[in-house]
Amino acid sequence: MTEGKYRVTVVIPCRNEAGALPGVLAAVPADYRVIVVDNGSTDDTAAVAAAAGARVIRESTPGYGSAVHAGVRAADTDLVAVLDGDGSMDPAELPTLVTDLAPGVTMVAGRRRPLPGAMPWHARAGNWVLTSWLRRRYRLEMRDLAAMRVIRRPALLELGPLHPRSGYPLALLARAAEAGWQVRERDVTYAPRTHGVSKVSGSVRGTFRAARDFWSVR
Repeated sequence: MTEGKYRVTVVIPCRNEAGALPGVLAAVPADYRVIVVDNGSTDDTAAVAAAAGARVIRESTPGYGSAVHAGVRAADTDLVAVLDGDGSMDPAELPTLVTDLAPGVTMVAGRRRPLPGAMPWHARAGNWVLTSWLRRRYRLEMRDLAAMRVIRRPALLELGPLHPRSGYPLALLARAAEAGWQVRERDVTYAPRTHGVSKVSGSVRGTFRAARDFWSVR
């Protein structure tokens, strides 16, 4: 396939996801380009991604937001999709989100529908609190923090750098509301990660750090 036929770039921020990445990359639609952002991995994440045909870039500044921003800047398609590299979300569902990106819509966000064991109670509670805050403060009718999303890249770049760490998804939605974006939600499947332990909900320390990042967003 020639480069000009690509329409969507999938940005996958990763830190130590060598075990899950093969399954994730195999499920990406064949006509989507993939950028894996290696954010300080100590395993074979970069090698596994490159062997699967993904473009690999490295972002030395630690944090989810820093990795996503680096991937978006490196992309050259009008549309960018973002999802985690842990196998919890199915890249095969991305075309449905892309289809919902009608004229006037800037972002389509995946609203996670968790399978058993995919989302612990404290993650569900935190998601409810933060989306309630978005609805109250910004009048943005969201029910999830858009862990999987498709966005028009020029509009996203206009927002500039957002939160460098776990607060990125919340900061994105807050700034999107301020910019007047039209945002749609679409249900997506959310499964237990296929390998390893979540860096956010998998430990008390990770959960505390993520909560601190979220509440730094104003």
